[in-house]
Order: sequence, then C-alpha cells, then structure tokens
Amino acid sequence: MSDRDVADLHDSNASQVMANSDCGFTRHTGSMRKFRELDRIDTAIVDELSANGRLSNTELAHRISLTPAPCLRRVKRLEDEGVISGYRAVINPEAAGRGFEVTVAIEVAVNDQVSLEKFEAEIEAFDEVVEMRRVFGAPDYLLRVMVEDANAYERFQTTRLLRVPGISRTISHQTMKRIK
Repeated sequence: MSDRDVADLHDSNASQVMANSDCGFTRHTGSMRKFRELDRIDTAIVDELSANGRLSNTELAHRISLTPAPCLRRVKRLEDEGVISGYRAVINPEAAGRGFEVTVAIEVAVNDQVSLEKFEAEIEAFDEVVEMRRVFGAPDYLLRVMVEDANAYERFQTTRLLRVPGISRTISHQTMKRIK
C-alpha cells in the first residue's frame, strides 16, 4: 500500500468519526438539505485556521498531528465544500482610523421587494457599514458601522444614512467595550 493510499484510508476512517459537538460547522450537500458533520480533524483544521489563517500547511499539519499531504487535501476539500470560504487579515480598528463602532437598528417604511433590494444595495455600498443583517421582527435591519469618532458617525448618519429612501427610524448604540 502506498503512502497516498494509507493517507486516503486515514482520511476515510477519520471522516467516520462524529464531529465535536461544540462545533456548529456542517456542510450543505444538496437540495435534500443533508448535512455532513465535520470530524475532529476537520474541526481542528477550522479552529487552527480561524485563529491564524497564515499558518503554513506544514505548521498546520504539525498542530493537528497529521502529515502535510493529507492535511493539504483536507484543507482543499474544506475550501471546495465552502466550509472555509476565505482568508482575511484581522485589522486593528483604532490603527485604521475606525475605532468608533456603532450598532444601528433600522426600521424601513417599504415592504415591496424592489424597494428593499434598492435599499439594501445603497446601504451595502457605504464603506462605513462593515456588517448588515436583515432580521426577523423589529427592527428590520441591524448595521455595524465603524468610523473614526463620534463626529464622523454624526456626519455619516445625517449626510448619508438618513438620506437613504425607505428608512422610517434609526436607533444607534455605541459599543462601550468589545468582549468577544
């Protein structure tokens, strides 16, 4: 049996192991809404890369006690399946001039699909909005806005945000302290 066959057998056997119950990662496998749970090795890969996406394959393999070739195959599979959707740099908001974070609750006065799509596209285009969620119930949307300071937020809200058609109400909450 070749080294690759042994590694593939190891990968196959490992995929039979149930995922760590603390990990909520699953993969959608088709229109029947079947999910494949991640095994302990996949979970370890996701955890390590979540903490440091710049790990070399050799270092990642060492940390999860796997040889580099099967580790690389698993990472590639996790990328192909959409479990790993990308790699990003973690930016220090203060150093980047965006240390003032505000959560904005927005209620809209429109309910037709075309108006909502236009509204979402306009909000999504704002650089200050780093996250946008449509939520159930009230409010209709939650935004995470990051700017330099309170004055910059006031300018953003009054000269840009409140000029978007369809907004009936906004409520702003400044982040006091980020805990997690």
